[in-house]
Amino acid sequence: MKIPTTLKHKPVIVSENYENVDGRYAYNTDAKGLSLGLAQWNDRGKVDISAKVWRYTGEKWSRQSEELPLHRVLDLAILVCRAKLHFRESYRYKELYDTENPIIDRIGLQGDAMTVAVCNDNEKIHEDIKLFSQALSDDDELMGERLRTLSRILKEMGY
Repeated sequence: MKIPTTLKHKPVIVSENYENVDGRYAYNTDAKGLSLGLAQWNDRGKVDISAKVWRYTGEKWSRQSEELPLHRVLDLAILVCRAKLHFRESYRYKELYDTENPIIDRIGLQGDAMTVAVCNDNEKIHEDIKLFSQALSDDDELMGERLRTLSRILKEMGY
């Protein structure tokens, strides 16, 4: 299925078969494509690039399609990687994290730091963190493949 090019987001680089590789939802997803292109929020004279997940309901392109600035895509990747790193050692804690200090890390970005922490405000955090940990474990092969691919590409780029 072809990603629309007549909407506000203007695709430049696309993956139109994303539905075939959408993790555990492969071949059974409404996420039909990914694109990198010109952001829909661009103002005259200012051009931003965004990433977009294109969702299709079977009848029309969904309003739930998501568009993110590229730095947010990378910030999410950093967050995923840091969470995976935490859960490698989380068995050391009774509740899978240090309940006295829920901050996992502070990652320096742009002269400040992105705080990565367990959400203590979640009233069911002790249940939810166990479910989260199990889901990470269940998806380890799926995510590992993508992380190895990302690592290889980053190394090719000199990072």
